Amino acid sequence: MSTEIRRAIYPGSFDPITNGHLDIIERGCKLFDEVVVAVLNNPDKNSLFSVDERLQMLREVLPKAEGCRIRVDSFQGLLVEYAAAQNARAIVRGIRAISDYEYELQMALMNRRLSPGLETIFLMSGETYSYISSRLVKQVFTLGGRIEGLVPPLVEERMREKLNK
Repeated sequence: MSTEIRRAIYPGSFDPITNGHLDIIERGCKLFDEVVVAVLNNPDKNSLFSVDERLQMLREVLPKAEGCRIRVDSFQGLLVEYAAAQNARAIVRGIRAISDYEYELQMALMNRRLSPGLETIFLMSGETYSYISSRLVKQVFTLGGRIEGLVPPLVEERMREKLNK
């Protein structure tokens, strides 16, 4: 009997984390012993929240999944190198629409070329969250729209503080 931990990486910008992200994390926990929610540190991207702020929000809003450990971390550079350093078997990605699939397929195939033993697992978004993206949430919020139910209340509160709304 193997005692090896089945670990997956769920990478993303999480700027901000949405209820759709939380759904994918919870469902990923049903497949793996540990899910590492890995915030991409991309200094070239104009983010609303710093990496440290995103890490803190994730730690505060992530569910406690029975039988699965959820760990929060950040990385920069190639995802396959980060996954190897974490001894991860898989990358978890959420798919909302055909446009997501096309992009994610390219990334998965490149990752497979770079690291043949690392699998990419696509999880379809729950219907409730199939249209939600961090970019769309930020747009709606900055234009004065309501975002409750799209992000955890703590995230909405931090967005209000950040944007003085």
